[in-house]
Amino acid sequence: MNVLLTVLLAVQMISAVAMVGLILVQHGKGADMGAAFGSGGSGSLFGASGSANFLSRTTAVLATVFFTSTLMLAYFGTARPATSTGSVLENAALTAPAPVIVAPALPASGAGQIPSK
Repeated sequence: MNVLLTVLLAVQMISAVAMVGLILVQHGKGADMGAAFGSGGSGSLFGASGSANFLSRTTAVLATVFFTSTLMLAYFGTARPATSTGSVLENAALTAPAPVIVAPALPASGAGQIPSK
């Protein structure tokens, strides 16, 4: 179970970092206006509109992986073992040592001989 949680946490962290990177690489809607007027920014590795489709689809896939791993971590994090009953405080009370009862101390030898009235 610990191995599964570790793998899920690693998948979640990697997908989060990759998703942040992809979002930062994408250009906004206003960047297309400059390309339309011949700024020369439209030529790229994926073509004029190919990068938007590739990056947005990859971001959507990473977002799905991120949310799925988050839901699985939440499910496994709240799963309780079958041997546990009750709350944490009740379990602590069951395993706590029994209180030690101490007998009252006897008065000192001289104090017991003084008359009280």
